[in-house]
Amino acid sequence: MAVYKKTYRPYEGALTPSWKRCLAIPRYALEDLRRSRFLNIFYIASFAYPLIAAIIIYLEHNLVALRALNAERVAAIVSIDAGFFLSFLGWQSMLALFLAAFIGPGLVSPDLANNALSLYLARPFSRVEYVLGKAGVLLLLMSLMTWVPGLLLFAYQGYLEGQGWMAANTRIAEGVFLGAWIWILCLSLLALALSAWVKWKPAAGALMFGVFFVASGFGRAVNQVEDTKWGLLLSIPQVVGTVWAWLFEGNNPQSNGAVFFRLDKTAEIPIAACWATLAALCLACLYMLSRKIRGAEVVK
Repeated sequence: MAVYKKTYRPYEGALTPSWKRCLAIPRYALEDLRRSRFLNIFYIASFAYPLIAAIIIYLEHNLVALRALNAERVAAIVSIDAGFFLSFLGWQSMLALFLAAFIGPGLVSPDLANNALSLYLARPFSRVEYVLGKAGVLLLLMSLMTWVPGLLLFAYQGYLEGQGWMAANTRIAEGVFLGAWIWILCLSLLALALSAWVKWKPAAGALMFGVFFVASGFGRAVNQVEDTKWGLLLSIPQVVGTVWAWLFEGNNPQSNGAVFFRLDKTAEIPIAACWATLAALCLACLYMLSRKIRGAEVVK
């Protein structure tokens, strides 16, 4: 064939819709994560608690099984109420923190370390879509281990107890869904922000725990020294636990929070201050991402 006949020919196939283009990022990221044996084992093990909770719900409604196991007294102690689902959410959310600390630091830092952001942003999607694509990995994995099994357990309990129970306890379902999403969004934004600013993965993962545990201890120290309660705003578990208690039980919660998110009843903080703290955390993470996620970087 003559050279002059080899002219440019535009692509004539079907174009991917613009809203689907950023889905290529989580697709390849999930493929890389699937190769990690440790992550696969940890993720499968994270569903042990939902399985145990489902067995407890089943035994609560099966007298024959209770008598066979000689566990009638135990069943009388365990009640399927807001506290049961709050404990479930607390346990699964703590596992979600470990998951985010493990995979979050490796989502953005490799692209920055290898100057690959310009290649990403040269494609037909924006910086916002890039962040959404990276966050989609965490959103999907943490959703499947928090609110998805939580709502399935709620539906299972409603099926065994009757529709009247579900109608009378819709606040529990709302608390599981909204409470899980609050935690998931905070974790996802924090993990991406630390991954963008700290290029060494172990250090970024350690900072994840530092924000939640070291800052919590510092806040309690401030309370002791200054004789105040506002230092608890530095404790993310305390803030999230307060919001969860409000979602599940209203303005006068009777429980002391969820597992790993226990409330300090001696120094209660207003719910409005908790919402403002979580909003400030998310806005700070978004600002950190906007400073780093750029098509060009000036290196001094």
